[in-house]
Amino acid sequence: MSQEIIDQHEQKDIQKNWVSSSRFLFYLQVFCILAFVLGGCYRMYNQRYTGKPAVEVQGSSKYKPEYK
Repeated sequence: MSQEIIDQHEQKDIQKNWVSSSRFLFYLQVFCILAFVLGGCYRMYNQRYTGKPAVEVQGSSKYKPEYK
């Protein structure tokens, strides 16, 4: 009987050892969230706004219109 109890405690199964499995799941969640945030930041950095493009505006639609 005592040999069965010792064998159950020595197993590193996720069902048998809740302390190490919860620690593993916690670090897995932290890693996934960190990877998601860093991936989003990297994508936003690559697709950032580069500045005002040179757009030609008609003279009649300016704040002070220019007519011929």
